Amino acid sequence: MTNSAQLIEDFLALARDNTNNDLETCGVIGAFLRGGTFYVTTLIIPKQESTSSSCQALNEEDIFAILSEQSLFPLGWIHTHPSQSCFMSSVDLHTQYSYQIMVPEAVAIVMAPTDKSRGYGIFRLTDPGGMDILKECQEKEFHSHREPAGGRPLYEHCSHVFVNPNLILEIFDLR
Repeated sequence: MTNSAQLIEDFLALARDNTNNDLETCGVIGAFLRGGTFYVTTLIIPKQESTSSSCQALNEEDIFAILSEQSLFPLGWIHTHPSQSCFMSSVDLHTQYSYQIMVPEAVAIVMAPTDKSRGYGIFRLTDPGGMDILKECQEKEFHSHREPAGGRPLYEHCSHVFVNPNLILEIFDLR
C-alpha cells in the first residue's frame, strides 16, 4: 500500500476543531489498485456523530457513492483519539473487521495527537487470529476480547505501508 504524504497532515487539520473539543473524528480512505499495489488517493470525511471516545459515520451511502464514482476500493479508515493513546479499542477492532472483510488489505489509521510516544499508528487485524475472534464476537460497545490461539495479538502494526510524496490526495468533506 502506498499513501499520499498529505493524508496525515490534512486529516489532522480537518479534525482540529473536534480534537480541541475532545471529540473523535473519522474518515474513510479510498484507493485504486495497480500492479498489485493499492494507492491511497482519496479521503472522505462523512457526516458523523462524535464523543471523546467514539465516532459514528452517518449517511454511509454517500461514502460508497463517492468510492463507486471514483472506482476506488474502501482501503480502510482513519480516526482520532483526541485525548487517548494510540491503540485500537474494542469498538475500533469491530470497525476494522468490517473493512477487512471487504478488502483484506484494509488498514486502520489511529491519530493520537496527545500521545507523546506515538502520534499515530497504522494497524490491521491479524489473520488468522484477530479476524477469527472478531467474526465470533457479538458484543457491542467497549468490551474485552480473548487472545488468539498461539500467542498472536488481535491486531498488528502494518509494515507494508509506504508514503509517496507524488500522490495527490483528493478530499471530500461531507460534514
